[in-house]
Amino acid sequence: MKTKILIVLLILAVGLAAYAGGGSQGSSSGGTKSAGKPVVKISLDKDNYSTSLEAVLNVAAAKLGFELQMEIGVGGSEGSNMFKTQLATGDVPDIFLYNTGSLFHVLNPEQNMVDLTDEPWMARVTDSFKIAASSKGRVYAVPFGSTTVGAWLYNKRIYRELGLQVPHTWKDLLSNLDKIQAAGKTALIGAYKDTWTSQLIVLADEYNVKAALPNYPADYTANKVKIATTPAALRSFEKLWETRKYLNKDMLATTYDQGAEMLATGQGAHWPMTTMALNTIQVNYPEYINDIGVFGQPGDDPNNHGLTVWISHGWYIYKNSPHVELCKKILEFYISQEGIDIYSSKIKPEGPYSVKGIKLPADSYPAVLEMQPYFDAGKTAPALEFESPLKGPNLEQICVEVGTGITEPRAAAATYDADVQKQAIQLNLPGW
Repeated sequence: MKTKILIVLLILAVGLAAYAGGGSQGSSSGGTKSAGKPVVKISLDKDNYSTSLEAVLNVAAAKLGFELQMEIGVGGSEGSNMFKTQLATGDVPDIFLYNTGSLFHVLNPEQNMVDLTDEPWMARVTDSFKIAASSKGRVYAVPFGSTTVGAWLYNKRIYRELGLQVPHTWKDLLSNLDKIQAAGKTALIGAYKDTWTSQLIVLADEYNVKAALPNYPADYTANKVKIATTPAALRSFEKLWETRKYLNKDMLATTYDQGAEMLATGQGAHWPMTTMALNTIQVNYPEYINDIGVFGQPGDDPNNHGLTVWISHGWYIYKNSPHVELCKKILEFYISQEGIDIYSSKIKPEGPYSVKGIKLPADSYPAVLEMQPYFDAGKTAPALEFESPLKGPNLEQICVEVGTGITEPRAAAATYDADVQKQAIQLNLPGW
């Protein structure tokens, strides 16, 4: 995950409608006013900048009466280290973009970020996002963009041709795979040349793990449970093992891009993947994008079929900003229907937004519209990486071995437990 933050390029918002008043916010030493209007500095990295984003902030500036300064800088570890230096010196923008999940804890949110928990408009933010942007039970961010979902992408043309229905249990999913394979088609796409793709079945099962063990992320992080000896967690590896016979024969030579092509053109019926693949298909095979559907990886209860969600980065307010109350109003506008409509006018979402009651654009990908009912019903859970700092570096290689039938699930899980233990000791986590 790239860490967000500043330096390099300063863009001043232009073309704002003339307006009077706007009120003066308290100013820190050095001053943060321009022509009677407060100047609000907002930072993010170049990879997340877009004209749509700037359009949202320009409208907010016009409505709320402030001058916008956008600081756009490098991302990755370099940007993260630079931002940590800024925190140490107190030279921090009023609003900044940063990771959610375990990574934001290193910034000491209680000391450096404004607590947004009790703002009335935060009731509109989904629980899955709040979990990912919380420290010690308090919430510090609003969503930057849409979610990405780890799920099963499927080809609707094949489903229609074979008269199949979206499965709501793992047993039903295997039945669909059997029918597709019996029809002489590739039931499941493996793109294991890009080894990271092998992890999706294991990672996308987090909703089902948490349904069985609600405290699993905390217990896992505290070394109270092991995957190999915890049936609900081991089940994720078992599911990967059970799908091995349905893969394309050349899965070890197939790349991510080729996997996207196979799904789009109907060479394969299913692809466990994050929904970032929708944009890949839209760019390369736009004529097929409406043929792609999505469903959450099923468990065993047809009445509890959910989605595992990769949470977007978050917008945070610097605790020592002289414009805290104004910044809160900016974030409230950003997650409003109007704000999201402006943002999504040029950038199609890869999943629903982590904001309740938001209507997706009518021209959204059909697959994204299929995800919305899961969100409306509260049938989502954040991926484990947003609730635990533990993710062993060798998971993708282990998953390739399971997915290709080399290593059985329990042995693979035990190997991964050992991989995680090494990481936990390096992180100096308690209980390890």
